[in-house]
Parts: sequence; structure tokens; C-alpha cells
Amino acid sequence: CLGDTGSMFGHSPPAIASAIALQASRGLTCMLPDERVAAVGEQLAQRFGLPFWQVMQTATDANRAALRWARALTRRSKILVFQGCYHGTVDETMVRLRDGQAVLREGAIGPALDYAQAAVAVEFNDVSALERALQAGDIAAVIAEPVMTNIGMVLPAPGYLATLQSLCRRHGVLLIIDETHTLSSGPGGYAGTHRLSGDFWVCGKAIAGGLPCAVLGFTADVEARMRHVLASRTGGHSGMGTTLAANPLVFAALEAALVHLHTEPTHRAMQEAATRLERGLLKIFSDRDLDWHVSRVGARIEFGFGPAPGNGSEAEAAMRPELEHALHFWLLNRGLLVTPFHNMMLTAPMLQAQQVDALCSGIESFVDAVDRATLQS
Repeated sequence: CLGDTGSMFGHSPPAIASAIALQASRGLTCMLPDERVAAVGEQLAQRFGLPFWQVMQTATDANRAALRWARALTRRSKILVFQGCYHGTVDETMVRLRDGQAVLREGAIGPALDYAQAAVAVEFNDVSALERALQAGDIAAVIAEPVMTNIGMVLPAPGYLATLQSLCRRHGVLLIIDETHTLSSGPGGYAGTHRLSGDFWVCGKAIAGGLPCAVLGFTADVEARMRHVLASRTGGHSGMGTTLAANPLVFAALEAALVHLHTEPTHRAMQEAATRLERGLLKIFSDRDLDWHVSRVGARIEFGFGPAPGNGSEAEAAMRPELEHALHFWLLNRGLLVTPFHNMMLTAPMLQAQQVDALCSGIESFVDAVDRATLQS
């Protein structure tokens, strides 16, 4: 399960446990800059390719700050999200696409306003819809996962992300890349692995080995524009940043994670295990002529009960909750715990081949125990 990415490097990596134990004896929080700021900033810049960084408590906080900055820098009011997206609990992203319009998600509790007035939603991989939305001239930012991961997994069509970058630049729209779930792509995340560049880069969960921590990176151009906005302010609270953000305990974990976990050897071990799992699943489905798909981004693997979806609506329509729950209980009764929503699996660096094979065997036994009509319906 690995805490839906929070424990991507393991539930208690020794480097993280040692770092926070040592820091705990020295102090937990002080609300002042940590002496490791420069070193950690250099590590982040080297690892993820952006020169400026802010440390925050969660990826939700970082995404919210990026969106606020985008509106301030562009003087535009709306953001663009993709149908089926997930960016934490950021208010403006709690919308869905219905009949070509963004509407408030049904499950949103106590909304302060109609978020659909602040957001536009389009389908992932739909270039025409994206271009039409950006042409309106009122979009401050596009916030996007490079691979959609919270509605099953939707991979970008070939060339789609490059087109997204190009269209954002053409229309003066800032691009926020949320890599909280795609960090397992490699030591530089998905963006570093696939040479994707945005104006902001956000990551939480595993960035500090599982402690409540997130980072917001941004370009030199964005930083210069930020300074212009700050210089024109008349004072008062910006509405960004919290007392416990970047506290010494988190900083100790973040530094340890950057030095010991976000490395080539660690990711190599994760990828090797993921490849074994991917091949095992594909063989199970192929041998039984099932049309189930297996999608992968780095060490994160997902399978679905049908062909691979091309956008969020297709992924949502293909979901089969009863079959999914049956599979999860089947595995749980055999000592195998996977993420308890959709069929996502993440391979940690210490995962052994026999453990991967045990998971494949559990899934294989489930497939063989269920009648074919149910599997294919």
C-alpha cells in the first residue's frame, strides 16, 4: 500500500528515522530559517532543475500557493483543471466536467462559494478543448499531473504534454506540474525523466520520506515577477505559509531524503521491481485473453478491468467498484494489502522478487476463481 506514495521509500527508512531522532533531541520547531536552508535548496535545484524553492506542510498548501501566485502574476481569475484530477483539497480543483461545463463536485462538503466560477475543466489528452479554453484569455494557470493518477491511471498521449507546454506559453498561462504521485518516475521525478518543464513544480508525500512536507519550486522568471508583486504590496499577511512549515524536524527529514533516497540506486531498485510486477500482470491477463490493461509511470503501476482509458471520463466510466472490492478482500485474506481504492501498486526499493511474485499469484488466483462473464462484463 505504501500510504498512497507517502511511504514510497518504505514505512521507516533508516536514513529518515535516524535524522528525525537526532533532530528531535535538538528541537522540533522554531519558526525561524533552518541552518540547512542553503544546502537543501541546492539539493532541490540539482535534483529537480528549478532555482527557487519554498517548503510547505502539504502538497495541498503548495498547490494552493502556486494558484494564488499565478492569479497575482497574470492578473487573471480562473484556473484550468482536468476532468478527474486530484490536487489535494484545493478548493478551486473540486470541480468536474458536465455537459461541457465545470460544475462543483457532488461530494464537496461546505463549499464557501461556487468553485466552478473560478475554474475551467477539460478532458486530459484533448488538445482542441485545451486550446479553446486557453484562447478565452482568462486562465491564469493550468494545474496538471503529468499522468493522471487518482481516477485510475491515464497516461498522456504521445506529444500531449509538449503541446500543453507550448499552448501555455503561447497564451501567457502559467503551468503548475503536480508530481506528488509521479515522483517515482526517477530521481528527478517525471519532469526530470521526460524533460517536461513548467513554471511551478509541486511535490509532497514522499519528498521528505513520508513526513508532512511539500516543496514548491519555480523558475527565475516567476521569481522576478513575484518580487515585482511583493514590491507593490502595501503590507499585511499574504495568506501563504504556515507556522510549522519548514520546521527543523521536517528539514532534517527532507535533507536526509534528498541525500539518501532520491538517488539513482534507490530508483533503479524500484524500477526493477516494477518491471517484474508489470510483466507478471500482463502475462496473467494475456494468458486468459482478458482485455484488462496495465499502466505504469515509473515504479507506480495500475491495472484496470478493461482497455486503457484516454481521459478521466473514460476512466471513471470503466470503474467496477464491486469487482475491485472483491479483489482487495481476496488479497487481504491472503496477507496482501494494496492501496484500498482502485488497483494501484507502488514498488518500494526493498521489495523482493518473491514478494512481487506472491502478489501476482494472489491476483492470478482471484482471476481464476471468478467466472469469466463477471471478469469481462
